[in-house]
Amino acid sequence: MNDKVDIDYGPLRALVGTWTGDKGLDIAPEPDGSENNPYHETITFTAIGDVTNAESQVLAAVRYQQIVQRKSNDKVFHDETGYWMWDAKAGVIMHSLTIPRAVCVLAGGTHNGTEEADGSTILEVSADLNDKNRGIIQSPFMRENARTTKFHHRIVVENSRLAYSETTILEIYGKVFEHTDQNELTRQ
Repeated sequence: MNDKVDIDYGPLRALVGTWTGDKGLDIAPEPDGSENNPYHETITFTAIGDVTNAESQVLAAVRYQQIVQRKSNDKVFHDETGYWMWDAKAGVIMHSLTIPRAVCVLAGGTHNGTEEADGSTILEVSADLNDKNRGIIQSPFMRENARTTKFHHRIVVENSRLAYSETTILEIYGKVFEHTDQNELTRQ
């Protein structure tokens, strides 16, 4: 890893910092339908430098931790950690994440490295269980009981505001369920 000051973080630079939001809504599967969980959260993104792979690929990396708590009782119900990576040469963004349910995701998408006309930065990545380049790994228990088959994450950063929507397609309780999360956060 190199000195993190002179790194081209491209579109990931907009993420760096601590963000909080209390407008979150998690729509989660239940055996008899779905459950709506209002939440608040903190996400901390830390620029960590760059990484060189096979002496030819250079990735700028931002590490993050996301802690999500139910509004009803402040109980943490989601703790996620991972990395956002930017390959400036290929114009690719990648998002690797792990949650303590024995599920890991490597999602990706393309990006031109510039802001939108309105000054915002949009990051959009996806993964599919059957995609050889962007995948989902899960424990045998999760594969058999709450199988994740697709993942899609979209973030829009504009000034001190970060809004995201995330959809995870699950096979659970004998049906296919679209598990969604969305929130709007502000930079602290």
